[in-house]
Amino acid sequence: MSETFTSVSQEEAGFPERARLSFDLDADICVIGAGLAGLSIALEAARLGASVAVLEGRHIGWNASGNQLGTVMPGFALPLTELIERIGFEDARELWTLSKEGAGFVRANATEENMPGIAQSNGVLVVSNVDAGDRLISRLQMLNEDFDTEVEGWQADRIRGVLNTDRYFHGVYYPRAFQVDGRKYVHGLAALARRAGARIFEDTPVVSIDHSGIRKRIVTPSARLRATHIVLAGNIHLGAPLKRLSETLLPVWRYAGITAPLGERVHDIMVFKGSVMDSDGVDHFRVVDGDRLMWESAETTWAARPQRFAGTIRRRIRTIFPQLGDVEITDTFGGATGQTVHGMPQIGQLRKGLWVASGFGRQGMNTSAMAGQLIARSILRGDERWRLFSPFELVWAGGATGRVAGQLVGIWTRTSSAAAGSLARYRERARIKDREREARLAEANRAAGTGPRRPPPGVRPRPAPPPKPAAEAVEPASRDNSVSQ
Repeated sequence: MSETFTSVSQEEAGFPERARLSFDLDADICVIGAGLAGLSIALEAARLGASVAVLEGRHIGWNASGNQLGTVMPGFALPLTELIERIGFEDARELWTLSKEGAGFVRANATEENMPGIAQSNGVLVVSNVDAGDRLISRLQMLNEDFDTEVEGWQADRIRGVLNTDRYFHGVYYPRAFQVDGRKYVHGLAALARRAGARIFEDTPVVSIDHSGIRKRIVTPSARLRATHIVLAGNIHLGAPLKRLSETLLPVWRYAGITAPLGERVHDIMVFKGSVMDSDGVDHFRVVDGDRLMWESAETTWAARPQRFAGTIRRRIRTIFPQLGDVEITDTFGGATGQTVHGMPQIGQLRKGLWVASGFGRQGMNTSAMAGQLIARSILRGDERWRLFSPFELVWAGGATGRVAGQLVGIWTRTSSAAAGSLARYRERARIKDREREARLAEANRAAGTGPRRPPPGVRPRPAPPPKPAAEAVEPASRDNSVSQ
């Protein structure tokens, strides 16, 4: 491996922040894509002593990596029970441990010292729009006892004590999960990678890749680069040279909006100050800047201008918190992620020296950080834990047909979730009315008295009638008709 670069800024080293690769270069590792995954790999590898070059076709964090809500918690998009069914209990527990390590990587780097204004705060609440108490108990037991994850189960009354809405029932609280300013984190990650010695070149799209031989060759519009290892971290935007890999991902766009300042009323309806997300993946929101709501819209498999979703977000806020009325959306943003068919990220070695880190749609920030650790440590230290992802192979996502199917599935999921929530709230109201009716009946009985009535004054009680004589025993009719055998 090459000697570690000195810990100075790129400006001091003569590379402006948005420098394009304009000269031929050799490096130990070439990372394609300057999003969360690519920058995590660059930072970890540079810290371990490798020379790293990052090639980005546009600019750092231009897509989903720089436009997300910043929630960090353990786990994957694939539900834990399905993960266990797919690969077995022990491997599932190993993967869960890796996901917690990824969250720890983000927490360790996202400090005010490293990233001023990162605004790290604790607590994530996953709420259910249906009454799912039995499933909640089993999930809590599994996470606490088998997967060593600190969680708390909250009943509906506690949920509604911190979120003034009747839309949610039970919930799972992750006290060690946290959130950061997502926009600042990706740029802070780039700054840390630069200080560790990685070189980041923006406005440098990859024209072609030759991954044969020991030294791989990468061609850009104005220069060539050679590296022992190439890491493909461009998600769905790898472009023509790697179109087949991009086609294993379903492109999904998600947009978010930030309201105008809401004043003290937002604290009256939302006492909880961490991130809130529902178990169906429809709602995801939190308070930012003291009194504004940041709210994420539902997914779509087609690109659009973020401003088009301002009305959708505004209506969703009014549905969940009608007390707020028709809020104003002052900022919208979003980007595209790649989702895999099997619901797990793509992490591993495609062939000797060619690595992939993508498929982080619905996965959370912890998984891109985990990928950075796994790949860098495998290249430089021989850590083979990335092989735990081997069962999740590259599967074609269906092209345009897959996008249509994905959009229809999303609509069906949201519709069925809304129907299930409406039914759950109807049943809850019916139970409340039954209890109120029973309480009124009990009160009426108490007011009337439940014991024997006393006769009016001066009236002697009527004596009880004498008991009737016991009836004589009667032989069963069948006995006379019985037939001896």
